[in-house]
Amino acid sequence: MADQPSPSQITNDPFAAVRIPEYRHLMIGRFCFVMSLRMMGTLVGWWVYQLTKNPLAIGLIGLSEVIPALSLALYSGHIIDTSEKRGLLLKCIFFYTCAAGILLVLSTPAVHDHVDNHSITYIIYAVIFGTGIIRSFGGPVFSAMIATIVPRQYLQNATTWNQASFLSASVTGHAIGGFLIAFFGNTGTLVIICGLLVTALVILFQVKPKPPASVMGEKKTWESVKEGLAFVFKTKELLGALSLDMFAVLFGGAVAMLPVYASDILKVGPMGFGWLNAATDIGSICVVVFLTLVPMRTAQGRKLLFAVAGFGLCIIVFALSDLFILSFVALLVSGMMDGISVVVRGTVMQLRTPDHMRGRVSSVGSMFINSSNELGQFESGVMSRLLGVRPSVIFGGCATILVVLVTWFKAPTLRKFEY
Repeated sequence: MADQPSPSQITNDPFAAVRIPEYRHLMIGRFCFVMSLRMMGTLVGWWVYQLTKNPLAIGLIGLSEVIPALSLALYSGHIIDTSEKRGLLLKCIFFYTCAAGILLVLSTPAVHDHVDNHSITYIIYAVIFGTGIIRSFGGPVFSAMIATIVPRQYLQNATTWNQASFLSASVTGHAIGGFLIAFFGNTGTLVIICGLLVTALVILFQVKPKPPASVMGEKKTWESVKEGLAFVFKTKELLGALSLDMFAVLFGGAVAMLPVYASDILKVGPMGFGWLNAATDIGSICVVVFLTLVPMRTAQGRKLLFAVAGFGLCIIVFALSDLFILSFVALLVSGMMDGISVVVRGTVMQLRTPDHMRGRVSSVGSMFINSSNELGQFESGVMSRLLGVRPSVIFGGCATILVVLVTWFKAPTLRKFEY
C-alpha cells in the first residue's frame, strides 16, 4: 500500500480510497459483477414474459430470488465472518457464472426446439432461486471487505466511491441489457454476461486473501448470528439508519407504479416510461458523485433525516403531477435524496461495525434493504387495489414523512450523529 495518501490529505483528496490498488480492483470487479447482475435481471424478465405472456410470471422471478436471499441472510453473515473473504467472494462469482452458463445453454435454439416453454420457464425459476442463494453471500461479502482494505480514516470516502460504483453499474447494466437483447438476442446477451463475470473473477483474483478476524473464536452458528443481531439493535444510530431506509422504500415505492403512470396517467408510452424509470438512478448517481468530490463534513445524521423527508415529499409531488416534466423532476430529486441516504447509511455501517462482525452486520443490513424493496412492491400493489393508484402513492409519501418524524424523536443518537 505504498501509494496510500497520508492522513493529512483526507479532507482535501476526494480520490483517497481509489489510490489504494486493492480497493480499485475491488471496485472494478464489483462494477463488472453488478452490471452483469442487472443485465441478467433485465434479460430474464424479458425472456420469461416472451415465454409466458403473463405479467405475474415476471413477479415470480423476484419471489424466486428473494426467498433464499432473505432466508439465508443471517447464516451467510456468520459464514462471511468466519471465512477467508476473498476466497468466498470468488466462489460466489464462479457459481454465478455457472448459473449464467446454464441460462446460456437454455437459450439456444437447440434447447428451444426440444423443450416446451413452460419447462424452460420452470428451469429459469430454479436457476434464479440458486442465484438468490449466491446473492445472500455475495452482496454482504463485498461490503465486509472494504474495511479490510481501506484504512479507517478513508472509510467515508471509500463508502461513497462504493455506492457510486454500484449505482453506475446498476444503471449501465439495465440500459445496455435492453440494447443487447435487441441486437444480439438472448443467447448473445448471455455470452456477454458470462464474459463480464469472468472479467470480474480475473480482476478480483488480484485482491489479497482476507482471513477472518481472530476475535471470532469458536462461537456456535446461532450464538454468532444472535451476536450480530444484538449488535445492530443496540447500536441505535445504525438501527435508526437501516430502519429509516427500510420504511422509506417500503412506503415510498412509487417506482412499482411507474408502468401505470406512464401508460394511463401521464400517457407518455414506453419511451416516457424508460425516462421515468431512469430518473431516480440518475439523481442518485449525480448526488453520490457530488458527495465523493465534496463530502459532508458535519451533521450527517440530521441531513439523513431531512433527505428521507425530502424523498417522501418528492413522492407526493410525483403522485399529484399530471405533467411529464414535473413527474420526471420529482423522481430525479427523490433519487438525489435517496443518494444522500445511501451514503450516510453506508458510512454509519462501516464506521460503527467492528471488523470481526462486518459480515453479520452487512447481512442484517441486506435483509433490511432487500426485504423493503420486495415488500414495497407488494405494498404498492395492495394499496393501489384498495385506494386507487394515485391515493396509494400519496399515502406512501405521507407515511415516509411520518416515519422521519417518529425517528427524529425516538432516535436522538441518529439525529445527532456525525462522522
